[in-house]
Amino acid sequence: MRTVKATAVAVTTALAAAAAGIVAGRLASDAGLKAPPGRPLPGEPRLTVHSTAAGPAGRRIVLTRDLAALRPGTYGLAGDASHAVVGDVLTAEPHSADTVVRRLERVTHGTLAPGDKVWLTPNVHVGDPKSALGLDHTDVAVPGELGVLPAWFVPGTRDTWVIAVHGLGTTREHTLNIMEFLHRHRFPVLAPALRGDAGAPRPPDGLNHFGETEWRDLDAAMRYALGNGARQLVLHGWSTGATMALRAAAHSGLRDRVGGLVLDSPVLSWELTLRALAAARHTPGFLLPLAVRAAQGRTGLPSDHYGLYADRTVPYDRPEDRTDDMGDRPPPPTLILHGPDDTIAPWDLSRRLAGAHPDRIALHTVRGAPHAAMWNADPSAYEEALRRFLTPLM
Repeated sequence: MRTVKATAVAVTTALAAAAAGIVAGRLASDAGLKAPPGRPLPGEPRLTVHSTAAGPAGRRIVLTRDLAALRPGTYGLAGDASHAVVGDVLTAEPHSADTVVRRLERVTHGTLAPGDKVWLTPNVHVGDPKSALGLDHTDVAVPGELGVLPAWFVPGTRDTWVIAVHGLGTTREHTLNIMEFLHRHRFPVLAPALRGDAGAPRPPDGLNHFGETEWRDLDAAMRYALGNGARQLVLHGWSTGATMALRAAAHSGLRDRVGGLVLDSPVLSWELTLRALAAARHTPGFLLPLAVRAAQGRTGLPSDHYGLYADRTVPYDRPEDRTDDMGDRPPPPTLILHGPDDTIAPWDLSRRLAGAHPDRIALHTVRGAPHAAMWNADPSAYEEALRRFLTPLM
């Protein structure tokens, strides 16, 4: 009898532990599957505003000292009810050892007061192309798989259109960072909202799929562009938007019309990105495999073996790893903008992808930039790399 009771207790304990593990894995997987648009990704620190003032170098803002606050370049500074733009770190300005002084370029809306909690974001602009940049645009409706996708269309005189696609944790406002540059070079630009964005259809399961299903929204935007005057397309994506661009170049029935890809901080391994996001939420290391398995169970995502999709839809390290969908077709001309300081999408995978196709893929390395903020770290260098890449496609 005692043996039976002991066995029953052991089985009950094991089942309880397994159930707890499943729940913990599911909660950990939320770090990637439920990353809301326009909110900071896990690991992005909240900074405290200490003061704002005018100084010899113009307006300035004093923030809590943190590695994030020391990032080079130009960033949005978002709060729960405010948005501003900050520029370079002003090292010559007097400050205490636990603060950082940055140039305060402008306050877009709301106010910044001492004690406010804010975070850096790659979204420098808020609003639409007209209100943010003074660019005339049309609000258009793209027929998508799940319903109508609202999109901005900024006209240009070329017949090569750029379709700009945001990624994890951002909205289509992120595409405004390069909108002025593209308009200056006369490219028409289409920037669609994606499933889960405000005003767009909700995914059936309410979850992010790291581009695995969302790429079909990009495919719908491609179809819209080609039906409205585009002859050739350039797909410019950030983060999982870059993943969508890769998948569209492999899967879309319109892939022959893709003249080039621009991939900013591409997520080439959803498993590693999910692990990074979950770890940034302080998930214990032993639970990270459970988070991956939970994500697979909830979304049907294939295992990518840390960078190579199970269905081989992304060319990876070796020419023989090209996808069955592409056959012997080389990847379209591609520019990757990425850097080793990205803790969300490993830069090494981008480096290996570029190394596998040196005749087709150029890698512009950006140091000191977090995920999807390659433009922010050095706008001039980013736009020059983009200009060189796009010139043959004009």
